[in-house]
Amino acid sequence: MTSIAQALQQARAQLQTSDTAQLDAEVLMMHVLGKPRSYLHAWPEAQLDTKQLEQFTALVEARSAGQPVAYLTGQREFWSLQLEVSEHTLIPRPDTELLVEQTLALLPADEPLQVLDAGTGSGAIALALAHERPHWQVFASDRSPECLVVACHNAARLGLGNIHFFTGHWCDAVAGQRLDALVSNPPYIAEQDPHLGEGDVRFEPRSALSAGSEGLDDLTQLAAAATRVLKPGGHILLEHGFEQAEAVRILLKDNELSEISSIRDLAGHERVSHARKTA
Repeated sequence: MTSIAQALQQARAQLQTSDTAQLDAEVLMMHVLGKPRSYLHAWPEAQLDTKQLEQFTALVEARSAGQPVAYLTGQREFWSLQLEVSEHTLIPRPDTELLVEQTLALLPADEPLQVLDAGTGSGAIALALAHERPHWQVFASDRSPECLVVACHNAARLGLGNIHFFTGHWCDAVAGQRLDALVSNPPYIAEQDPHLGEGDVRFEPRSALSAGSEGLDDLTQLAAAATRVLKPGGHILLEHGFEQAEAVRILLKDNELSEISSIRDLAGHERVSHARKTA
């Protein structure tokens, strides 16, 4: 028989090349047991049955081969919401919470606004906004039916009734709407960026990561779409790479948007840019 502590120790040794070996091992064990992390520390001597050990061993082997933990467990936390993810969706990252924070800060909380999360993936941004602002009508679009299945499951599990899903590319699916805000975390990595061949990114859908030779293709489309879908005074907020802020501000200016600014993350990098449609 193998105890939780022994299995975790073996897993950490197998995952030693990972910077997050301890965390990875514990998250996989929590998934197998269906228990919180506190259980692992309170009952380290508890014995795993044969099925649990086989499942845990298989997951550790897959993680050792590079598979993202989020895909192995089918879950990722974002904005304190537990979300379902799949190999069809981008894995939600803490960096993107800055986009949610700024949207909530800039828009009035109690008005019945219409907000679009373009390219929603797992639904992370849209779900966070719908959860925080029940008076808003949140639209979420994606051209991938597989992504929308995941996003719809997340919305149903969280019991959010103020979110509406549409199949379509960026803003095409809601072309008849006039929005108070357009928010998006689009692909923004250059096609030849070597980081696309490293870490978890290797396993994520390339279409959700890269966008042209400079990573600006989809950001360009969204900046142009803002002038068509936003109400006068409406907001656009875009996540982008930390070296792309100046280029994105130029895109927003070229589309005659105003009040243009970029917001820095906790590391001091400009990661979200904002503008408004002139009245």
